[in-house]
Amino acid sequence: MKVIASSIRKGNIIEREDGQLYVVLTAESFHPGKGTPTTQIDMRRLSDGVKTTDRYKTTEQVERAFVEDHDYNYLFQDGEHYTFMNADTYDQVSVSADVIGEQAAYLQEGMTCILSMFNGIPVAIQFPPRVTLEIVETEPAMKGQTASSSYKPAKLSNGLRTMVPPHIQPGTRVVIQTEDGSYVERAKD
Repeated sequence: MKVIASSIRKGNIIEREDGQLYVVLTAESFHPGKGTPTTQIDMRRLSDGVKTTDRYKTTEQVERAFVEDHDYNYLFQDGEHYTFMNADTYDQVSVSADVIGEQAAYLQEGMTCILSMFNGIPVAIQFPPRVTLEIVETEPAMKGQTASSSYKPAKLSNGLRTMVPPHIQPGTRVVIQTEDGSYVERAKD
């Protein structure tokens, strides 16, 4: 299915002229003051994991591969593989660590993710946009800091680090954006 390059998003599967399938890692559109707007797409070849970057005119046509997206619940990790279950059919599927990538730290038991399947093989994953995690360690706030502009480093229960407002203390549950690991707000639970 042909789509314009500017509509391509992270997690999409595209088919290049070489007939190979690629999963989109990032897609960024540039609109210069002069010249033609372009879209730069960083992608990874599904067959062997080689990364590449292409630049298209934003109105240029790109072949988007037909993949089926289904909701799967995360069950557990076994070495380099993560096991998910389809809540409707109870089918289990094993996803390799290179498909999940660095966002694996956000996986929580029972979490619903969208797996993109191509010919029955998981090729990409979409995480929920936000997760709730607990702050396990943070630096004390400095006197004189204003809450509006200053943030302090904090360690999350999944081992990742983020920046939080000075009033956040260890033990506080916070909402984190899975795309970039940034603090959103205190959890309302």
